[in-house]
Amino acid sequence: MNSGFVPFDQILERVRQIFENFEGLPDGLERIILVRDLIGVLHISVSDTVEESEQIRQDLRRLASDLSGGLGARASSAESAVLFVDDEFLDDIVDTAFNICRGVYLVDRLVTGQEWGTVRDSEAIGSAMLYTLFSVKGGVGRSTTAALLAWHLAKGGERVIVVDLDLESPGLSPAVLEPPAQPSYGVTDWFVEDLVGQSGQVIDWMAGSPRWAENLEGDVQVVPAHGRDPGEYLPKLGRVFMDIGEPWSRRLHRMLLQLEEKYTPTIILLESRSGLHDIAASLVTNLGAQVLLFITDSESNWTDYEILFGHWKRLGLAPQIRENLSAVSAMTPFVETTQYLHNLKVRSWDLFRENFYDALGPEDRSDDRFSFDLDDYDAPHSPLVIKWASELAAGSSLLGSDIVNAASAYGDFFERFDRLHAANRTYLR
Repeated sequence: MNSGFVPFDQILERVRQIFENFEGLPDGLERIILVRDLIGVLHISVSDTVEESEQIRQDLRRLASDLSGGLGARASSAESAVLFVDDEFLDDIVDTAFNICRGVYLVDRLVTGQEWGTVRDSEAIGSAMLYTLFSVKGGVGRSTTAALLAWHLAKGGERVIVVDLDLESPGLSPAVLEPPAQPSYGVTDWFVEDLVGQSGQVIDWMAGSPRWAENLEGDVQVVPAHGRDPGEYLPKLGRVFMDIGEPWSRRLHRMLLQLEEKYTPTIILLESRSGLHDIAASLVTNLGAQVLLFITDSESNWTDYEILFGHWKRLGLAPQIRENLSAVSAMTPFVETTQYLHNLKVRSWDLFRENFYDALGPEDRSDDRFSFDLDDYDAPHSPLVIKWASELAAGSSLLGSDIVNAASAYGDFFERFDRLHAANRTYLR
């Protein structure tokens, strides 16, 4: 292998070593932000308030030379590496930065995936509690679970909004809303109308109520990906993520606030798209939602979750996200169920323990450490169980009274969710 070759995965470790040898920041400089551009090349950004200091400029040229020598093609040339920028701009981008070492931050410029690198506690969506249903793979029953969980919660008196944010593969509303109940507009319509300041004109026509919710103590409103007539859905979908100077997650937050103002829900269920897309990242990391992680005991599922959990661990985000996560055993087989669930729980425990749980020594009895035993029933790794049943097979109806039959597979799941929800509600108080 060429000795000058520096693969992408070695950038951070090389940068740490270079700054250790550099022995701290130049005197008079409070922070350095390394910007990794779209092709993975590093540039140095510092405050323009130090631009007139010849000593700092010399130190930065030496640092740029060290980075160029240590990173090869992964660093810009020493002559063009340093950019002096406004402090206000640095303040903005440091919010999405990863702290490499004291005073040194890394910001990634990405086409997609930027949202997975931040965890934010969003402002409250009114008084409603948020739950995101997420999976790294499709076909694990998120839509069905969203509908049945809404039914269960409304049966107990909750006012529930279910929002279909699986925009590339929408299907929730046709499964639960009969044609007369389908609303005129959906999520995609809100985002494209918001681009021209017209979101207020569609918000009143974005939700429909399932027939099975009519006699429940609470209420269920379903917000689909698109309206009754999808219209030019693909051109609209292509504009959902248009950059108008406001992050997509903030726009989503505004949409949820408008829905909250109209329907005053107690709970909002967000059905995420699957995979490591920016939509999913916003729903998982940037709304302060409790997240139900749908898992099946397959190597591809574990590999994808290890990628995601490992990413959060490397960025130091574990303490910010771990208390929001709960594993769900999706489509649990009805044959050899006990062994299957044991295997899944062990793998889930390994995943959380290696990335999120605090390490405890033999003498450590501290109550404030985030760590759980394998068999702790209420631990984040201990899965909420959804059993597979013929009523949940593809094409099964969730219209009318059919939903009651489908709910028979969800007894264990409902019991655990109610405990989780009660704990979350107590904590928020």
